[in-house]
Amino acid sequence: MTHPVQHLHHVTATVDEAQPDLDFCERLLGLRLVKRTVNFDNHSVYHFYYGTESGAPGTIWTTFPYHGWGVPAGVHGAGQVVATAFSVPAGALRFWQARFAAAGVTAADGAARFGEPVLRVHDPSGLVLELVEDARDARPPWAGGVPAAAAIRGLHAVTLLLHARGPTVELMTDLLGFRILHEAGERTRLAAGADAPGRLVDLVEAPEAPTARNGLGTVHHVAFAIGSAEAQLALRAELLGRGRDVTEVRDRTYFQSIYFREPGGVLFEVATTAPGFAVDEPPPALGRSLRLPPWEEPHRAEIEATLPRLDR
Repeated sequence: MTHPVQHLHHVTATVDEAQPDLDFCERLLGLRLVKRTVNFDNHSVYHFYYGTESGAPGTIWTTFPYHGWGVPAGVHGAGQVVATAFSVPAGALRFWQARFAAAGVTAADGAARFGEPVLRVHDPSGLVLELVEDARDARPPWAGGVPAAAAIRGLHAVTLLLHARGPTVELMTDLLGFRILHEAGERTRLAAGADAPGRLVDLVEAPEAPTARNGLGTVHHVAFAIGSAEAQLALRAELLGRGRDVTEVRDRTYFQSIYFREPGGVLFEVATTAPGFAVDEPPPALGRSLRLPPWEEPHRAEIEATLPRLDR
């Protein structure tokens, strides 16, 4: 039985230092810091959520800055999201080339992908980020210091590197409702519903690639949006019925989540779109103060004392 997801929800990465990450994402990429909270599994580590004005699902890039916790650099390889692409308007890459050059950030033209120009950069932790020109993207940008004519609209696509893509294609099409859009050599492009930015997943087959290892500078997981808590539970039941390991539903305050690994080893999250980031602070104030889950509020002073100080 198919349990369709709607689109990408967010992508989460493990990064090094908090301040360089904040400077890169907020000041250089022009994303809005829509939530400053903590890693629910380690409350001495920030969890930053970046996106557009409201933090709409499908625009969100999130990071765990794990500097100082003994986490080694990760290995980019098979079983991992190896590139995260953001959507920008047609003709915007020239602006971004100049902006990166002025900031001393090396940017390289990637090969056009299914007719779309690509610009590739590395963030301060070594993560591969891409900007893709796509004239179809009508999502409103965040006015975060980048002109609207060039600003990021949200996530465009993620690229999964796999030793073999067949089992992953089968799971994503048969269970999650994706469909195959394009195939070119070792790359297969899938879409959740429409062929549109924020709905795309590229699978790249590389049998000889090293096996990925999570760590600093790697994507931890990719999350997909599902329409309701009921649909999420139905998907979870189907996964269990197919013999796949899947977590219980976890309360992430801003959405509810389940996690499982697809056949190639990439960690998938399926998240609800509600209640959203305005559940604990008004939209104009998003990201301005540290927000904690209700059960951690009694420990606020202790938690704040362990977090790195930020200049923003």
